[in-house]
Amino acid sequence: MLVVTRFRVPVEEAEHFRADLEAARAVLAARPGFISAQAGRNLDDPTLWVLATTWQNVGAYRRALSAYDVKVGAVPLLSRALDEPSAYEPVEPGTSLNEERARSLG
Repeated sequence: MLVVTRFRVPVEEAEHFRADLEAARAVLAARPGFISAQAGRNLDDPTLWVLATTWQNVGAYRRALSAYDVKVGAVPLLSRALDEPSAYEPVEPGTSLNEERARSLG
């Protein structure tokens, strides 16, 4: 499972945000089911940042978000994310995709 989380960060906050991003990435990396993470800043718009993480499955990702250390060390940063869908399923040749349907409870 791939999670792409984008952020809009004023240039004057970039260094502080970068430190918070690295701390959040470290906390997430310690959770079971974590595979990898990459952080980046947009080349054309330096106020646009991304954190892309890969997880074994959606359950591992959701359990990670509910862990106390993640709530303290990563959720404050993640709450700054742009309001857009962020969870993606892998699309590989020959694999079946999930049903098209809303995943929210509302």
